[in-house]
Amino acid sequence: MLYMIYSTDAENSLAKRLAARPAHLARLEELKQQGRLFAAGPLPAIDSEDPGEAGFTGSLVIAEFENLASAQQWASVDPYIDAGVYTASIVKPYKRVLP
Repeated sequence: MLYMIYSTDAENSLAKRLAARPAHLARLEELKQQGRLFAAGPLPAIDSEDPGEAGFTGSLVIAEFENLASAQQWASVDPYIDAGVYTASIVKPYKRVLP
């Protein structure tokens, strides 16, 4: 089943985000290689694809996991947590309807 992981960033955490980004992306790439990643990306703090120094307010990942507990466990060890980027994550089942 698909699950959405919505994580919020700490204020002024852009430098921490950039430093931890390679490890964060490596985990997403692993999901992609396994055919389990539906979508992933950051949430710009301003109305721009390149927010520059404004940074981001969080991230959204939609991926396939065996169950809610495994999705929560995967989210709980994100490198952005250890780096102090994420302050919280919400994990919920996601049902794709369109497209």
